[in-house]
Order: sequence, then C-alpha cells, then structure tokens
Amino acid sequence: MDLKNLKMTAIVNGISLLKLPLLAFTAPSVVALTDRQSIVRVRLGWRTRNHLGVMYFGALAMGAELSIALKAVESIQASGQRIDFLFKDFQARFLKRADGHVHFVCDEADGVAALIEKACGTQERLEAKFKGFAIVPDKGADPVMTYELTLSVKNRS
Repeated sequence: MDLKNLKMTAIVNGISLLKLPLLAFTAPSVVALTDRQSIVRVRLGWRTRNHLGVMYFGALAMGAELSIALKAVESIQASGQRIDFLFKDFQARFLKRADGHVHFVCDEADGVAALIEKACGTQERLEAKFKGFAIVPDKGADPVMTYELTLSVKNRS
C-alpha cells in the first residue's frame, strides 16, 4: 500500500469515526485510488461476518457505497468547495458467497470526479448512476456482487 492510499484510509476512518460510526466499525481500507478506478477492501472478520460465515449484507453495502464515495471525497477536498453528497438509491446482485476479504471496485471514478467538477459551477442538485463490482481476490476474479448507486450532489458554497 502506498502513502496516498494510507492517507485516504486514515481520512475515511477519521471521517467515519466522527460522522459514520457504523462504517468505522467495519474498518475499510483503500487499496487503490486513481483517476479511473477506486478499490476499497473490507475484511471478513467478527465485525462483518454473518451467522453463515460469509460477509454480512450490511458490510457489503457499505463497501459498495464507499467505493464510489471515495472518489467523491477526494474530488470535493481538491475543489475547496462545500459540496454535500448522498446516495439516492442502491441496486445490488449477489452472485456468490463472499467468504473472504472483499474488494469493491468502481471503474467509473472519472465520472464521479466529473460530477463533482460540474457541481462546483452550479447550485442545482446533480445526480448520476455509478456501477461497480465486488470480488474475493483469494477466490479468483469472478464477481461475488455487482451494484449500482445513484450519487446525488449539491454545492452549498
């Protein structure tokens, strides 16, 4: 893990402790954050495991959300403006058991950054849908889950 990913992991966990304690409880980490992609890992452990020994639905949902929100947070910080965001809806398809540490991959980070940039120039609420998928790297590259969330942003500056 490089320094940038460690810094973003610290920022995510710091914000989570203050504003989203349930997210902090899952202790996510940033695997990669580039202009085109963001990858977040949620470890399978006593905090995230359900009674069947696989990742709990709530932990999967938090990882999916964070894979998209991560680029929004970075873009908002870079803009220097006060932009609020939230997710309007969530659709998921569970394909396999998530029986290991899960990586949540959003290959549309450039679209998230573009939405934030567009929000910098308007006071209107803007929305866009973003897709991603989750894998258990120890079990191969086949997705265990696919998801789509609608990100809603508003400039409050």
